[in-house]
Amino acid sequence: MMAAMRGPHFTHSRLAAQGLSLGGPPTQHTSDVLRVATYNIHKGVRGVGPRKRLEIHNLGLGIEALDADLVCLQEVRLFEKREANRFVRTHLGWPDEGQADYLAPEGYSVAYRTNATTRHGEHGNALLSRWPIGDIGHHDVSDHRFEQRGLLHVPVWWQGVEVHAVVAHLGLIHASRVRQVERLAAFIAQEVPPGAPLLVAGDFNDWGEKLDGPMQAIGLRRARVGAERAQRTFPSAVPIFALDRVYTRGLACVSTTVPRNSGWARMSDHLPLLVELRLD
Repeated sequence: MMAAMRGPHFTHSRLAAQGLSLGGPPTQHTSDVLRVATYNIHKGVRGVGPRKRLEIHNLGLGIEALDADLVCLQEVRLFEKREANRFVRTHLGWPDEGQADYLAPEGYSVAYRTNATTRHGEHGNALLSRWPIGDIGHHDVSDHRFEQRGLLHVPVWWQGVEVHAVVAHLGLIHASRVRQVERLAAFIAQEVPPGAPLLVAGDFNDWGEKLDGPMQAIGLRRARVGAERAQRTFPSAVPIFALDRVYTRGLACVSTTVPRNSGWARMSDHLPLLVELRLD
């Protein structure tokens, strides 16, 4: 296999050349602001058949551009033999390491756990953290045998405070999602200290905007500023649905951003959501 470039570590000029700047107003990224991104990376590839292309290297550029303290990722490959063989002769090739490790900016800690095992590989959720992390936990919330789903739990030490991060990818059926929220509540009650700052980020697949109520019932509110409209992230070319979200407890939302520059739409079927939080 051709050795993939280890990274990402890129200059601002390369980011701009790929159309991966965030755009919009300046952020409020100060020492009291926790900057959190959630992003479904579609296993690092796009397209079908002969038009399928490898995007993992561009995703590295994108994650570098987000400049987030925490990057919550879904559909992350640990390995995939068939895809690795398919892209062996491309310019950079399939990374020799798992996608979470490959995508982590220099100095970031990496947490990954598998949700789904397939014939040729496996994939799951990941957290990339600029701040020190604690013991990594995982909880299976699969609702039926056709969808393997899980929660990744990572305590993060931010500014001397232990913030609990849960990366989630919920099911495609509404009834399944409701049951998964119930399992999330039980998991939080068992694993997260009462009153500890908590964020739950990921792809909620909530096409009908029906989960805010159940999430509020378990003490989690959606990260947005006032009555602002939910940030749409799917499909990436023409976003219609706000599937990617961050819910919080003990953290207040300062800002939300979805980058819409030309480079983002080609890398995944989702756009990333970036939120800035302060202790509440």
